[in-house]
Formats: sequence, C-alpha cells, structure tokens
Amino acid sequence: MEQVIATAARTPKGKKRATTYYVLVTLAWLVFFLVLVLPLLMVLTQGLAKGVGAFWQAISEPDAISALKLTLLATAISVPLNVVFGLATAWSVTKFEFRGKSLLLALIDLPFSVSPVVVGLVYVLLFGAQSYFYPFLTAHHLEIVYAVPGIVLATIFVTLPYVARELIPLMEQQGTQEEEAARLLGANGWQMFWYITLPNVKWALIYGVVLCTARAMGEFGAVSVVSGHIRGLTNTLPLHIEILYNEYNIVAAFSVAILLLLMSLVVLLLRQWSEGRLAKQVEKHQQELAPNEH
Repeated sequence: MEQVIATAARTPKGKKRATTYYVLVTLAWLVFFLVLVLPLLMVLTQGLAKGVGAFWQAISEPDAISALKLTLLATAISVPLNVVFGLATAWSVTKFEFRGKSLLLALIDLPFSVSPVVVGLVYVLLFGAQSYFYPFLTAHHLEIVYAVPGIVLATIFVTLPYVARELIPLMEQQGTQEEEAARLLGANGWQMFWYITLPNVKWALIYGVVLCTARAMGEFGAVSVVSGHIRGLTNTLPLHIEILYNEYNIVAAFSVAILLLLMSLVVLLLRQWSEGRLAKQVEKHQQELAPNEH
C-alpha cells in the first residue's frame, strides 16, 4: 500500500495532491497554534508571572474559594438533573411514537440557538422585582434571581441538550429489538431500562455527562445576568476572573484562570477516554448488525 502511495505521489497529479495535503496540514496546525495553544501559553505565563506563591495566594483567597465552591455546586446540581432529563427524553423519542415528537426534538436544541445572555434576562423577567411571581417569592422568603437558585437554573438551561443529544442517535441506531424481546419474556419497563437500555448506552451517557460538566463549569453569559456579581456569594469562577481582570489585578485573574483551565483539562481527558469507549461500542454494535443484514 505504501509503495502504491509513493508511486502515485511521483505523478504530476500525485505531486499536486501531496502539495495540497502538506499545505492544508500546515495551515491547520498554524491555526491550531494561534487560536488555541498560544492563548493557553499566555494564560500560564501571566498567571505564574509573580511566581508560584502569588498564584497560590490568588486561588486560595476566600473569594476564589467561594467562587470555586459555587461553580462545583451549580455543576453538581445541574448535571444529574440533565442526566435524568436526557435519559427520559431519549427513551421517549427513540422508543415511542407520539404527537409533538418533532417539536420536542426542536425544543431540545433551543439552548444551542438562544444566546445565554437572553436566557439570563428571561429568568430576571420571570423571577425579578418586576415579575408576576415576585410578591409570592418575597412573601415566602424565596430568592431566585441574584442568588444560587438562579445560577443553577441558568446552568441547567444552557447544558440541557448535551446528554440527550448524545443518547438519541445511539438509541435510534440500536432500535427496539432487544427491548421487545425482553417484553415478550415478561420483563417490565424498569427491568428493560436497567438491564438492557442503560448498559447499551452507558458510554454515550458518560460522554454526554462529560460534555455537560465542561459546559456547566465554564458558563458565563447566563450566570452573569442572574448572579448579580455579589462577591463571595454569587460569583462563579468565570465571573470571579472577570472581576479580577476589571480591577486590573491581572496576575490574580490569570491565576484563577489557570485553576479553571486545569479543571477543564481533567474534563477533556475524561472526554477523550469516554469518546474512545463510545466509538468502540458503536463499532461493536455495527459488527453485530452486519450478519443480520446479510
């Protein structure tokens, strides 16, 4: 095979294709370096400009710790809820036919098309001082906007599609044959889900959870609108970085950015691992279907 490629490369068309190949690869790596690698290097350089001591002081101050805790809290609440929603939606869409199915699929993608800032403004209009619900919330001492519940709601909305959108294609590909066979053998809905559906989609589920987690930790726009930027109370890590930068505390801002970057790298490694396992699962399923097709 290598000899065939080498022989083809010696022809005029082969040389032209080889030149195009190397040019495209070089441009891809150049764009990758300028857009991704260089900014990350700048973050590391600026964050460690005054040494490890200044970096540690920036990420260990009370406001930074509070922002970290709130980021993890919002992520810990929103991701499990989106897992439940994603599983329920994917199960409904792929296993049943019902009116409004197309509308449901369109609504799942709504957070992809709506600006996060608009989402934040919607929650302010719904639960803010000018809303219809505000007297009820005040009477019952409930705080949503400019408090933790508003941040969690905004995070849930922007991360809503990730789990469902990873599960739906795989579950559609797998079909309903195994569930139908289990039903004929007397299995109930919970048994079919727990012993058949969930094992078949576990890697797609993990992959969706990883994507959802990464999006939740880095959310800025919607959270910025509903948080009120109360330092030490309603600031997540991205908001804390913005405040530090606006105060010209550059080293501290980039130090906290390094902390967020490290968290993102951990999620990225989990994403690569789960993506590889998901690809193997899909390949295995295709191999199992191949004999049946013939």
